[in-house]
Amino acid sequence: FYGLNVVRALSIISLLLVFISCIITIVNNVKAVNYYMAHRTKEDEQVDCDYIENSTVPNQAAGVFWAVVSSLLILFQSVVLMMSELSWPMTFFDTYFPVLGSNFGTGALGIFQCFIGAQILSHHVDDFTLVAAFFLFSVSCLNMILGLIFRASGKHQRSIRAYRNQEPDPFADPKDPRPPFTMASPSYVKSMFTGSTAKAGFGFGRQGEKKAGLKGFLLSRPEETLPRYASPVPA
Repeated sequence: FYGLNVVRALSIISLLLVFISCIITIVNNVKAVNYYMAHRTKEDEQVDCDYIENSTVPNQAAGVFWAVVSSLLILFQSVVLMMSELSWPMTFFDTYFPVLGSNFGTGALGIFQCFIGAQILSHHVDDFTLVAAFFLFSVSCLNMILGLIFRASGKHQRSIRAYRNQEPDPFADPKDPRPPFTMASPSYVKSMFTGSTAKAGFGFGRQGEKKAGLKGFLLSRPEETLPRYASPVPA
């Protein structure tokens, strides 16, 4: 539980650092493009550069547009993955994005983080962005390994709510481990004793006398007499 939550905290921190570094990269790209457009000369147009100086914007058709779209996608993915790690709103992920929901492990999360880290590391970036991307890529590898080990139960085992439900309450009354006694229902007793009840109650009583009368036997009741040792009844 504690180890999985440490990795979870590192994952959230790495995504937050990537989010901040991506905003810084967008700001630096905008400044670099504005400076390039304001100070561009004919000699600069003749020089074939792959990227605009001091930026990650490719010097090609619609290069600025695709650089901005790439940064916005990284921002959006970072926010979604952070929400998934915070388990909010988990109902949304379980319904519309199950691979990031509670029924899946951390393997899919690690794959998404790996894509983001590789995308950032494939460009020439500043030191802060480079460290954040390396950190995210390392955490993504760890999440993929944990996903292979714990599989679908990984997120359940690190869940704080599930861990609290498993802990016994120290102020609660001790529970009797013996099973509670309950009266058996008549239907259960009837199913256990399946013998015939047609002759039930036929003994030396009234029901036995009726049964003997139906067969032609006459049962006489003995006369009431006093025992020998009894005292005579006074007149």
